[in-house]
Amino acid sequence: MPPLPPGSTIGILGGGQLGRMLALAAARLGFKCHVYNDVPGPACDVAAAATLGGFDDLQKLEAFAGAVDVVTYEFENVPVAAAAAVEGIVPVRPGLKALQVSQDRLAEKRFVSGLGLPVAPFASIEDAQDLEAAFRTVTFPAILKTRRMGYDGKGQTRVANAAELAAKLAEIASPPATLEAVVDFTCEVSVVLVRGLDGMTRFYDIPVNRHEGGILRTSTVPCALPGAHQERARDIAQALAAALDYVGVLAVEMFYTSDADRPLIVNEFAPRVHNSGHWTIDACAVSQFENHVRAVAGWPLGPTERHSDAVMQNLIGADVEDWARLAAEPGACLHLYGKGEARPGRKMGHATWLAPRTGRP
Repeated sequence: MPPLPPGSTIGILGGGQLGRMLALAAARLGFKCHVYNDVPGPACDVAAAATLGGFDDLQKLEAFAGAVDVVTYEFENVPVAAAAAVEGIVPVRPGLKALQVSQDRLAEKRFVSGLGLPVAPFASIEDAQDLEAAFRTVTFPAILKTRRMGYDGKGQTRVANAAELAAKLAEIASPPATLEAVVDFTCEVSVVLVRGLDGMTRFYDIPVNRHEGGILRTSTVPCALPGAHQERARDIAQALAAALDYVGVLAVEMFYTSDADRPLIVNEFAPRVHNSGHWTIDACAVSQFENHVRAVAGWPLGPTERHSDAVMQNLIGADVEDWARLAAEPGACLHLYGKGEARPGRKMGHATWLAPRTGRP
């Protein structure tokens, strides 16, 4: 299929800040964006067009698909049935397989481990009868997670011992759920890659990520992982992307451990542009957002090298009230998402601090 020419329209399922930054990047390349979402969101403010409709409204979804040249999505919980309805009319990139796998934590764990990639021990809990079997598979402490719709630390709780498990299961209002062994890790990292229609894959530098309350707080490049371990992390992410026949930006979150045999453990993957790649907007000639647009439009991929060291910090809740100081701070690159109420835990924007590039990759 030939690449889409400038002036084409890219459809985006979802209206959040990731869609907003995708639309801004697409405009830089001469594309228009048409957003489809169930409620108004930050992406609607900058897109050329927006359709508000339920993700179960097939008539509106089909009309949306007929008005665009390709469709992508900006969050992984787009109902698969909605994406399938669109795919019957226009290409959807990344494809449905990435959605299907990533929306269910159990399916995701089984998929990743089935590729021979390292994951923490895990067990499925469909009902109370599965508890005993879980005890034989997963050591404690462990993390109990809902299988669907959890993000930013939501839908999960730490379980100290087997005696707590039944009560904790009620606490998260589930099953079905997964029980995962706690990983003793040194730090958390992520691989952000972009894969084109032809399978060409490029990688951004690996950031070290720090979380607070289950929400990403900072991402820093460069990281101090040995070169061989960085190469292993990229190999893991590339294998996952190839198995999904992926097109676009993929983020794979991993735990970095002191275990010489298994230094990297896959936590989860996100089939979309990712918070831990926001630093690429300011520290790279071509950001993760532009490269995602390039990939889904069939264009050549852009370079992923960074020209600067960077520390990206999310502005969460009331943090955004410090916008005036951040706007005046030398070296700070401020990005605000145009959201209204600054609720606790809500990502309102981010800032990235740049410094001259050091020698480490």
